[in-house]
Amino acid sequence: MADRVCLVHYHEIGLKGKNRSTFENQLVTNLHRALRSFDVADIKRISGHILVTAADGMATDDMAHAISRVPGVARVSVAYVCRQDPEEYCAAAVRALGEAGEFGSFKVHARRSSTNYELHTLDINRLVGSVLCEKFPNKKVEMHHPDVTVIVMVVNASVYVYTDTGVGVGGLPVGTAGKVVTLLSSGFDSPVATWMVGRRGAVCVPVHFSGRPMTADTSEYLCQDIINAMAPSGMVGRLYVVPFGQKQREISLCVPQSLRIITYRRVMFAVAERIARMEGAKALVTGESLGQVASQTLENISVVNEMVSMPVLRPLIGSDKQEIMRRAEEIGTYDISAQDAADCCTLFMPRRPETHAKPDMVHEAWDSFDHDAMIEELVQSVEYVDFDQCPSYKPPRQLRARHRELAPARFERRGDKDATGEKGAATE
Repeated sequence: MADRVCLVHYHEIGLKGKNRSTFENQLVTNLHRALRSFDVADIKRISGHILVTAADGMATDDMAHAISRVPGVARVSVAYVCRQDPEEYCAAAVRALGEAGEFGSFKVHARRSSTNYELHTLDINRLVGSVLCEKFPNKKVEMHHPDVTVIVMVVNASVYVYTDTGVGVGGLPVGTAGKVVTLLSSGFDSPVATWMVGRRGAVCVPVHFSGRPMTADTSEYLCQDIINAMAPSGMVGRLYVVPFGQKQREISLCVPQSLRIITYRRVMFAVAERIARMEGAKALVTGESLGQVASQTLENISVVNEMVSMPVLRPLIGSDKQEIMRRAEEIGTYDISAQDAADCCTLFMPRRPETHAKPDMVHEAWDSFDHDAMIEELVQSVEYVDFDQCPSYKPPRQLRARHRELAPARFERRGDKDATGEKGAATE
């Protein structure tokens, strides 16, 4: 009996030139991490694909589903692998079609990357098709829009036969596009923005600004849950937490009410950039969507942007809330983000925030307090938690010795999540 394997297909990686093997090797590494809970015998590159073999020779649909959630995977097929023996792969085709469920029509589509095999793809189509017509006499052959397509693919010295293909997340393997720092809240937007940039191959380092000690630390637990929900993608290695509540109070006492949010965000950007420099990250990422809230108008984005010298990526800038929430459902963060949690987004918020900030007014407010000292204090108070999810993440040398000191015990799992409701977007 032929073994069942997972055949991983990719799109963008196949367009790479001389460095294509780098992307393929990174994808193999990431698949090893994603499949740690499965008994996998081997993961290796073959011509234009990645081949995943189970220890017992019987790859499962659960294994294929886990593979489909890894960035860089366009599609994944559970296939029977055979020798280049017509009798063997025809038998596998009969079995694959028999497992396809209810169908009224089918066709055979042969592919061949091994030109040393004597049979042409048209010959393979006729050979396998004749056997299937004999075994399934009541089913119709339909060349244009069949219910089921039986794929017979000749690669190297093997033949892979399958009918069903699961859609993957696509993109590029995490670890091939450098490192970014993302501003992460427990709302809907920033987790989706983090996932979208990670899907393009970036290692993501989230920074969460907590309202602690002025609010409970619930949002910190939710951010950890969000990262765990995105664990199959393998894009996050560490979460930084910045206790921001007391500094927000200080800002609210000396800055005009209408400019509080802008000032909060300027401080956040400055702190995030400091962390990014320590991490060796090349950009910041936010969940801003143009015009969605007061802080996300072009004028306000501009005066906040001037705080940093590195690029700021905004993958959601042209998305509306419904699009963002649909994506949150797809990646598994929606239910977590829907939970109510007081955080810095809702702390000391003005009744009428400025929507079209004038630079001169913002600079005057900025100079009304010792912002340099505040930024330095926040950087020194940063806490972090490491996640064993991203094989490409390397912690910065400056912070390795401080891990035991800073990793907060409050991040132990707790079960007091309740209520629902959408949070603000000050850190989105």
